[in-house]
Amino acid sequence: MTDLETPVATPPRASALRRAAPALLGYAAVRALGLLTLVVWSAARGTSAHRLLSARWDSLWYTRVAELGYGYEVRLPNGDVHANLAFFPLLPWLERLGAAVTPLSSADTGLLVSAVASLAAAWGIFAVADHLHGRRAGVCAALVWAVLPIGVVQSMAYSESLFTALAAWSLYAVLTGRWPTAGLLAALAGLTRPVGIAVVAALWVTAITSFVGERRRNGSTPGTDGARVRERALGMIIAPLGAAGYVLWVGHRTGKGPLGYLDVQAGWRNGFDGGYAFARFVAGKLASFPSALAGLGLILGVALLLWLYVTCVRQGQPLPLLVYAGVVVALALCASSYFGSKPRLLLPAFPLVLPPALALARLRTSRSALVLGCAAVASAAYGAFWLNGSGPP
Repeated sequence: MTDLETPVATPPRASALRRAAPALLGYAAVRALGLLTLVVWSAARGTSAHRLLSARWDSLWYTRVAELGYGYEVRLPNGDVHANLAFFPLLPWLERLGAAVTPLSSADTGLLVSAVASLAAAWGIFAVADHLHGRRAGVCAALVWAVLPIGVVQSMAYSESLFTALAAWSLYAVLTGRWPTAGLLAALAGLTRPVGIAVVAALWVTAITSFVGERRRNGSTPGTDGARVRERALGMIIAPLGAAGYVLWVGHRTGKGPLGYLDVQAGWRNGFDGGYAFARFVAGKLASFPSALAGLGLILGVALLLWLYVTCVRQGQPLPLLVYAGVVVALALCASSYFGSKPRLLLPAFPLVLPPALALARLRTSRSALVLGCAAVASAAYGAFWLNGSGPP
């Protein structure tokens, strides 16, 4: 494993792109299959695939921010207030910029941003896995992330692809000792989604652990590489600026102080209760048949997530990946938000794909291709069915 304090030489961009090409081409093929399936399925039902991808659920809120700015809210009959301040600004900023400099609408710019960001995310996941386990594992990791059952979200005008791209490359920068770059990308991730704190936590914990380890190795004598220490400190300073800046701005805007953003989220009935509401939801499912089957499926799904995380620990994943994945999973499972959105909230937890990616990398190419191909078909069908049904709120 590469020492986190030893910068790794960056390969030329052309060489890096060639190395990642199989992963990117495979990823693009999976997403193309998913989109084609969605178009055919939607046409058969008389619905618009374009609308499902760009103008429903959260994508509408992002577009409103891009076009109208912050301040829009909806008051529900039960007293809840859905304010667009809940949505972090980086995606809407990019949508507004795209609409200003191209003929595209804000919604279509959102689709373009997601398309580019999803490729960047696949490349970042490949880069992390390749750095740790080699090229074959990197290709498999990118493809496993592509064929997740909710992989269609990667092609929607949502912020998951943009966030995952920023998170993956920030963690790659941490792994390769590029602390200022890691901090900048972490700050941008913090402007994209509330879970950006997972990237900040990964950077901070790794930096502090590295500093403590360095002090122990050198005793009471400071490290000799002052530039490296300064770069690490700079990365730590930059990393939280995005999330902290937006949260503080929302608090100022609402007049409710530094924690005003929590009140905004409460209007959406989002909060952190340690998983109590989710546990009650699952228990309610188990109370009757046939909903008990869904409850059992949820329990198995949570067990699978925990097993994957434990496997990541046992396989010796680097500290930044473990911290990041742990925080993403904890926030997703322990939030009191709408339970149907939890699979989507888990999408950025890409370190969890490394154990299955390593297992596939050990197989012969024909067998791994068969497994991934079958998973891609199933993912495409499920994504089309899902978006034409309840969809990802």
